[in-house]
Amino acid sequence: MESGNVTTPFGRRSMTLAMLAGQFISRDIEPGKTVDKWKLFRSLCAAKRRLGISDRTLAVLNALLSFYPENTLSEETGLVVFPSNVQLSLRAHGMAEATLRRHLAALVDAGLVARKDSPNGKRYARKTRDGAIGTAFGFSLAPLLARSGEIERFAAEAEADRLELQRLRERLTLCRRDITKLIDVVAEEKLPDDWAAMQEHFQNLVRAIPRVPGIDDLAPLVEALENLREQVTNRLQMRIKHQNLSGNPDQTERHIQESKPDSIIEFEGSPRNEPSEGLRIEPVCEAKTIFTLATVLKACPEIVNYAPDGTVRGWRDLMIAAVTVRSMLGVYPSAYQDACQAMGPENAAVAIACILERAGHINSAGGYLRDLTAKARQGKFSLRPMLMALLRANGFDRRGVL
Repeated sequence: MESGNVTTPFGRRSMTLAMLAGQFISRDIEPGKTVDKWKLFRSLCAAKRRLGISDRTLAVLNALLSFYPENTLSEETGLVVFPSNVQLSLRAHGMAEATLRRHLAALVDAGLVARKDSPNGKRYARKTRDGAIGTAFGFSLAPLLARSGEIERFAAEAEADRLELQRLRERLTLCRRDITKLIDVVAEEKLPDDWAAMQEHFQNLVRAIPRVPGIDDLAPLVEALENLREQVTNRLQMRIKHQNLSGNPDQTERHIQESKPDSIIEFEGSPRNEPSEGLRIEPVCEAKTIFTLATVLKACPEIVNYAPDGTVRGWRDLMIAAVTVRSMLGVYPSAYQDACQAMGPENAAVAIACILERAGHINSAGGYLRDLTAKARQGKFSLRPMLMALLRANGFDRRGVL
């Protein structure tokens, strides 16, 4: 523990409360306390905003620490450094003397170092007979040692704030992307509703984002954007669930009415080269392959989550779910309509279900579906290998499945 009388600054410099506080702090060092000076300096760099110091002030402190002979700050080895301004300037990368003085004062005001001026204002040390430093005048690093625990706590809080700000930025980015693309779906589908108000609200929230936002700025904005995303999603979900499917090629109602999908798929004995009665699909390779709905659901269980009421009771439910998934995957309605025309609506829905299962491995679901459609038009595409691979991945073998 440093002891002694309060020292006042030399010359015309007046005494301040910050100087006095630094000296009082220096007396509160626990006996035997030590700390690695460079580890503490890294904590100071992390906590600089909490302490109200700048990068250049830290550069001066770094120079001061470099004059301390040991790596560990301890009262046993003394805590006063006494370099001249010329020496400090050299180790502070040639900082001008006036600038150097300003940042030294900032360190004192921040309570990180304390002045210990000599009678004549010079910085020096008086050695004992055995060569050890007895009395030294300059800058005391005792406040750093006394406040090391507080500084490390500030650094931990600053790191937690950094991670929280990063998390908020990620949530903000995802919300902006999701809402933008969902509104694009509304514009492309020309859905009737009061979507203009939601879009204007979205634009107002985006305009409110500061150029350099903090946690207090982003937290309410992210919450508002997430609420808006939920509202848009719920409206679209209700639109899909309750809209009239007739006359909309993307919803494939016309195809459903013209065909008998249950009889097509559920009877495995249908001739491979003759579709069941009422089936109207392009004469491509896939039209010769017959699967049961149960097989598709075993291979592609994720599609059930997007079906009406979370249940696939028939091919119509599967095709409704496929439309929802199509929108979620970013597949344009025109791409899905082409797939329905080339493969048939049931097979296009199965293709979407397969793509959903492999979504994590497909960069562009829309591009992938267009490739499958092009192969189907050439008679070079079959769903069988895709389904078989997914069945194997889900733990089913061929026996009793297809």
